[in-house]
Amino acid sequence: MKQVSALGLDVGRKRIGVAGCDGTGLIATGLTTIERRSFAEDVEKLRALIQARQVAVLVVGMPYTLDGGVGAQARQVRRFAERLGAALALPVEFVDERLTSYAAEELIQAEGRSPSQNKGLIDRKAAAIILQQWLDSRPVGPA
Repeated sequence: MKQVSALGLDVGRKRIGVAGCDGTGLIATGLTTIERRSFAEDVEKLRALIQARQVAVLVVGMPYTLDGGVGAQARQVRRFAERLGAALALPVEFVDERLTSYAAEELIQAEGRSPSQNKGLIDRKAAAIILQQWLDSRPVGPA
């Protein structure tokens, strides 16, 4: 089975939720939440994770509008992701992230926690959902 090393990113204005996958590419899990300060700091924090996990691709959630359009937020995320990919010399793939934050909040509530008190956790779980969607869409079989 081909090894997969990807980071899933849920990019927001204040935070970036980060998820990783196991080496088999079957299971995504939330890793951390980065509090955004500057592009340079975002890059350095992600670079450390990328080196430690030998990441080969960034999977970024695209916040399309509910009707599937590309709004202002999606354009901002695309620009950020493209700059990030260039700065880190990694390919970037996009996944439709509509309703992932809502799904993450539902998971947190099911765990008996309060979503309003766990914003960073929501971002991590949303990133894991984004990455899991990408992993699930990949063909399975010998490389």
